[in-house]
Amino acid sequence: MQSKTLFNENGHQWIVIGRDPHKDAHVIDTNEYVIISRGQAMLLDPGGIQIFPQVLAELAKYVRVQDIRVIFASHQDPDISSSRAMWLDLNLGIKTYCSWLWTGFISHFSTGTAIGLTAIPDEGMRIKIGDLGVEGEAVPAHYCHSSGNFSLYDPLAGILLSGDIGSALVPSHEADLIVTDFDHHIQYMRGFHLRWIPSTTALRSWTQRIRALKPRMICPQHGSVYQGDMVTRLLDWLDSLEVGQWTGSTPTHDIPKAA
Repeated sequence: MQSKTLFNENGHQWIVIGRDPHKDAHVIDTNEYVIISRGQAMLLDPGGIQIFPQVLAELAKYVRVQDIRVIFASHQDPDISSSRAMWLDLNLGIKTYCSWLWTGFISHFSTGTAIGLTAIPDEGMRIKIGDLGVEGEAVPAHYCHSSGNFSLYDPLAGILLSGDIGSALVPSHEADLIVTDFDHHIQYMRGFHLRWIPSTTALRSWTQRIRALKPRMICPQHGSVYQGDMVTRLLDWLDSLEVGQWTGSTPTHDIPKAA
């Protein structure tokens, strides 16, 4: 897998891990993020079971597993949550935060390890990255994909984990982890957002909230990272979308034959 340091100042780092060339073709590509602050770490959307060994190996270049204090899950999907029990098998002291809506569902990913989940209320909350007082902010993003959905803003770095918002299904031959040509990148985002983001009203509310935060960088779960001018381009593009509009065929009583 690739990894890249996105931010590194005064003992505070953001690292992205992604673009696994060895994953099975049927497995959707994901980005995993880690914040390391004064030697203690928070994993953001740590990924699924299939890529756990690769993520662990790449993460070990930056931080010890025993120094991971927190896992943050933006929502409940298996490409975010299903590896959590494996992380806890290596470090039982990790605290896991997710929407209150999904605690009973994410618990099904347990493989014998007791998964202690801290429920995030709908209005969001502050979450300590470690034991030393540095905090991230769980920002409500409900119905911007999942009905119990959060972004995570790090005010110290000025970086936002956006989850599926801003995500793109980037082909393997375009492996850059940073967006450099926004107009070209749109083709990989449009279909994703039209199908997987169900509410235009919720999306408008989210972009308004994020503009007020003025992040320097937006980091989605799929695709490439937005920084500098690309942040504004992304928010403007999201504000132009009308999502949650079904444009498929008219329902009939004819069920397709089995393949």
